[in-house]
Amino acid sequence: MSSFTTISADKLARLIGTANTPALIDVRTDDDFAADPRLIPGAIRRSHLQAADWGGEFSGRPAIVICQRGLKLSEGAAAWLRHEGVSAEALEDGFEGWKTAKLPLVPAAKLPARDAQGRTIWVTRARPKIDRIACPWLIRRFVDPNAVFLFVAPSEVVAVGERFAAVPFDIENVFWSHRGDLCTFDVMVEEFGLATPPLLRLATMVRAADTGRLDLSPEAPGLLAASLGLSRMYDDDLAQLEAGIVLYDAFYRWCRDASGETHNWPTNKAKP
Repeated sequence: MSSFTTISADKLARLIGTANTPALIDVRTDDDFAADPRLIPGAIRRSHLQAADWGGEFSGRPAIVICQRGLKLSEGAAAWLRHEGVSAEALEDGFEGWKTAKLPLVPAAKLPARDAQGRTIWVTRARPKIDRIACPWLIRRFVDPNAVFLFVAPSEVVAVGERFAAVPFDIENVFWSHRGDLCTFDVMVEEFGLATPPLLRLATMVRAADTGRLDLSPEAPGLLAASLGLSRMYDDDLAQLEAGIVLYDAFYRWCRDASGETHNWPTNKAKP
């Protein structure tokens, strides 16, 4: 049973992908990580040896510490964080328990190199509509909460990526792009090991709206309308992205929690 200093895998899984996801800190030893170089979605690697120095980095945000089996390393590191004023818990049964529960794991090899501030940097075409909002949402919620997105002229995406160490996406002839009938969001869901039922349903919606095949998903016309509306509301791509993040939060929670719910007003009672 969870205590106030631990959290179960099931409870953490419900938080991941939402705006309330805590900071996730993987403190497995290098040997344990090398044996299975995957991460719980959104987790960052840190050495337990520096746990006493982490307080400032995670202040103001709850944190979950993950070690191999939920024992000494995560317990000790979480205790240090609490000593520094951070609300921190250890993941029960650690990485092994998460893996045994068959919950999503992101291959570390698929993650871009991080900058000096620990962020992944991505670049794509300016004036986003669907894929170029959906993909950043997925990355922020399941891969790197601090990811930076650069929106530039289409002709300059590759060159900006080279000069600014940014990963290009949703353009032709790059790894993170359309493949056959799949859109970039589909590719990211698959490559990052995130093919859960809610995200697969959302991916179908995104693909349908992004490729004009609205028959693939009854919800796609609504997503397309909302996406095009946002693109008209905002001249600033980054402001549009922030608004789009909220939009995809709502669609994800519908896919995960509310797709079976119906509206019950009016009641359609027979008229006298």
